[in-house]
This record gives sequence, C-alpha cells and structure tokens, in this order.
Amino acid sequence: MPERRPHVLVIGAGTGGMCLAHGLRRAGVSVTVFEKYRTRADGLHGYRIGVGPTGCRALRECLSAELFETFLATCARSPAYFNVLTEKLGQTASFAFRADEDPANSDRAVSRMTLRQLLLTGMEDVVRFGKTFTHYQRHDDGRVTAYFDDGTSATGDLLVAADGTHSAVRQQYLPQARIVDSGSVTLATKAPLTDRVRALLPERVRRGVSLILGGGGMMGMLHVMEFPWDREGAVKPGVGGTDAALIERWPGLLYDNTRDYVNLILWTSRRRLPPDVLQRRGQDLIDLAGSMIRRWHPNLRELLASADPGSCFPLRIVTSVPVPSWPAGNVTLLGDAIHTMTPGRGVGANTAMLDAALLTRQVVAAAAGEKPLLRAVADYEARMVPFGFARVADSLNSNGTNGDDLLFRPVLGRLKLTAARGRFGVLSRVPALNRRFVDRIYAYRSAEEVAN
Repeated sequence: MPERRPHVLVIGAGTGGMCLAHGLRRAGVSVTVFEKYRTRADGLHGYRIGVGPTGCRALRECLSAELFETFLATCARSPAYFNVLTEKLGQTASFAFRADEDPANSDRAVSRMTLRQLLLTGMEDVVRFGKTFTHYQRHDDGRVTAYFDDGTSATGDLLVAADGTHSAVRQQYLPQARIVDSGSVTLATKAPLTDRVRALLPERVRRGVSLILGGGGMMGMLHVMEFPWDREGAVKPGVGGTDAALIERWPGLLYDNTRDYVNLILWTSRRRLPPDVLQRRGQDLIDLAGSMIRRWHPNLRELLASADPGSCFPLRIVTSVPVPSWPAGNVTLLGDAIHTMTPGRGVGANTAMLDAALLTRQVVAAAAGEKPLLRAVADYEARMVPFGFARVADSLNSNGTNGDDLLFRPVLGRLKLTAARGRFGVLSRVPALNRRFVDRIYAYRSAEEVAN
C-alpha cells in the first residue's frame, strides 16, 4: 500500500474537472476543486453539448448511479436526424440516428448550463468557489501547492489543470504549448422555442441537428432543444414517472435557467467580418448576422430575428498545436487545458470526459498501491495526448472551421460547396451508404475503445 493516499487538486469546475472529481470521490480518493466563479449560479453561459457514447460512458463510470440517471432525465429530447440543408432550407441530406436503447451508448443533447448544475450537485464539500489560480510550486517531498489570487493556497499530491483553453496551469507547466487562431469566428444565437418559432422549421429540422452548407462562405448549425420541464420549471405532462421524480427532487434546477430553445449558430472566415466583431454583443450582433444571411430563406432570417439579444455572443475559434510528450510529474492536464479543439466534430466535451475517466482509473490504481502515482500519471498521459491531439486535427478539418478552408473563397468555394452537397446527397439517398455514414458517426463518437 502507498505511504499516503493521494490528495488531488483540480483547477476548474468545468465538465472535465467535475467529472474527474466525481470519479475520484466515488472511489474514495480525496479531491478538492477550485473554481474561479463565486457561486454555482455564475458562469451560466453556453449552448448545446452533444454527449455521444464516449461521454455517456465516462459519466456513467464517474457519477453515482442516481446522478447518472438524473443526467439522462435532464437531457433534451435526443435528436432523431442529422440533416444537411442549403441556406434556402432545402434538404440536401438526412440521416436517421439510432434509437436510445442503451443509455450509455447513445447520443444525447444537453444544455451546457444544465450539465454544469448536474455536475455541481452534491459536491458542496468538494468545490471551493471564488478561487482564481495564479501559480503552483513543487516541493522536494513530491507534493505540490496551488496559489490563488486571494492569498490562499492548497497543497496536494497531484495538481490537475482543468481550467480550459487559456489554462494558467498549462502556461506555467508547458509554456511551449500554443493555442492558435483557426481563422474563423462563430456567431452564437438562441431563440426561445415558441409556437411561432417551431412553425418556421420543417419537421425533420425540429427533430434533429442540422448543418447548413450556405452559399457565400457562411456556414450554420441548427439545434432544437426541448427539455422535460416547461417555462415555469415544472415537469411537463407525459414525462415518465421515474424521470419526473428525479427532476423534481434534483436541486440543480433551482440554479438552471434553461428552457426550450433553438440555437442558430453561424460561422465564417474572420476575413469576412468587421474588425470589431469580437467586441459586438446583443442586438448589434444579431443585426450583423442578419446582414450576413440576407439572402437566406425568410424563415431562417426570422428565426435569427427572434433570438434573445442577451444570449448572443461572438466566439473566436482557436485550436491547440500538438506538443511532444513531456516527462510525467505531479502536474497533469485534461480537456481544453491541453487539447483545445474547434467544434467541427462536436467531441470536445466528450474528449474531456474521457480524459476524466482515464485519469480517474489511473489515480485510483495508484491509491490502491498498484503503481506509483507518477507512473499512473505517465500511463494516463500516454493515452490522453495522442488521442486528444488526433481529435484536434480532425475537428480543424471539418465543416469550414478552419478560416483558410476553400469554402470561404469566392470561386473555389462555390465548387467545393457544390461537391460537398453532392457527396452528402449521394450518401443520404443510397441506403447502404446512408447506413455506413451513420455507423461511422457512432464509431467516431464511441472513441473509448480507441483510447484503450
């Protein structure tokens, strides 16, 4: 047995950090999470997260059985289709997703806000709010101390960077690791799902996730999110008895302002947008987006006009540059803190949750005396690093998330757009190719087998 069971310090109470904290505490490993926000009600931003089989399995492994069931109960209605549309709302392709027969091997849609509240549930004794990390110091006895801007500090055996894309831990630990601009910008909007907004969208779009391959160098994504509770936060009629009971006794709903909504997310090359786009907010941003899609279908323009101005924001899409492996130590990283990726393949959060599950297994093995802690960290990083950076490369080369993509060029862009629409059309219309395309989606989003 080890001389001392490890105590783990986690910087950041995001998806990956909290998944790790749940897994460690469930296994009896001491863990403390340090979060810069002052309360669990702060930081309620963001939109949809697609949780695929990889993420579902990681959550099932790390969460208690009841909390995992609560996760399933608080997801939005699962998408039934993946659609490819033109900017005129023409259907280029449509692929039916599989039914959610296995809770841990299916695709789920969850609000980022809801998932945040779920992962904070029952962790009051673990999370320390209002703690902005500044730096760490290693000691000769193998321990490490984290320091915070309020003058406090904490000492443990392992420091885990789960503090996101601009990780302060990474900047000290791996100063050679770089985050670079992908050259594209996303304009994110959210419209309440009213009867009028619902009527703007074809049935398959309402029931699915839709990629818009727009002309003129503008791409888009539509997500329709319907939750088991109504605008007042009461469980909707028809929700199953077990799910209803889980939601009604779940305290996270007290902090969650999520209600049924539609995301219309637009992205294009930074070169096509005004220089001050990242400073714009609210109605000004909606008006800018409206000018960019003035030739799109009237229903899509009306959907954009229905967006809540307070929920609109621009996002500069960045990506990490792979770094060579480094010697393992008592500091490690997970999720965006080490392998920030564009949203092109929709697996960033899933990869962070997989990191959390992999690291949990290794730390638990060290706590049980099966291996030294530094060996456990090395074994974790040997899987996490190549897998994560492979996902970074895939995401950068998907659906125009790279600002240098030919889709954003005047002439070559039209040719590539025509080819992409034609390819999706063939895949959709030939049954064998349709099934194979869906199988590839599930294989990619069921990535733990690759990591193992």
